[in-house]
Amino acid sequence: MSDTDPRKTLLLTGASRGIGHATVRKFAAKGWRVLSCSRQPFSDDCPWPSGEQDHIQVDLSDPRQTMAAIDQIRARLPDGKLHALVNNAGVSPKGPDGARLNTIDTGLDVWGQVFHVNFFAPVVLARGLITELSAAQGAVVNITSIAGARVHPFAGAAYATSKAALAALTREMAHDFGPSGVRVNAIAPGEVETSILSEGTDKIVQGLPMRRLGQPAEVADVIYFLCSDGSSYVSGTEIEVNGAQHV
Repeated sequence: MSDTDPRKTLLLTGASRGIGHATVRKFAAKGWRVLSCSRQPFSDDCPWPSGEQDHIQVDLSDPRQTMAAIDQIRARLPDGKLHALVNNAGVSPKGPDGARLNTIDTGLDVWGQVFHVNFFAPVVLARGLITELSAAQGAVVNITSIAGARVHPFAGAAYATSKAALAALTREMAHDFGPSGVRVNAIAPGEVETSILSEGTDKIVQGLPMRRLGQPAEVADVIYFLCSDGSSYVSGTEIEVNGAQHV
């Protein structure tokens, strides 16, 4: 696909805040049409064009809703092409007063909810739309996390393991989707200034090599790169976007 092609289409989950909002703004500024998926209804406060007609309300924790949403998405792709799928939706439940939920205290229902949103929804959407992605020679970007590679003081066990699984899934998808002309990569953000941050993050920031939080727009820039021709031979990789927090 070429950056000069008219009206390329992005499907973005978790578009209602933070990295999702910044990603919509980035792609819209580049002339892309953005289909957004969120469990929230479309809001007039959302900063992108096309509005409600390009929004799919779906609870990704419910596999039946996720599978049903694929037909809605296809119906909004009149040319049968999807140039990019960004699996950004994620949930990170907390205990009382924002406490980290560990492997011992996390209820099985919470494990299930987290994995359905953070891991299974990306599988269902990508598999369900592989024909449309292949027709566009498109790209999939999975948003993982630094918590997928280390124990994090705030991210719970279910969240962390779901993100580690998503990183492994990215490699598997790159291998399996490659013959269809679809590239699959992941981005692992660190401490980015969004509403998902926990109290006490400022102490982590003090120890970061760059001594600051990342901004959602900085993550969106890398997402765009992985969906553009600039990364046409990049597949199966996970890019750390964390100001050297992982070193």
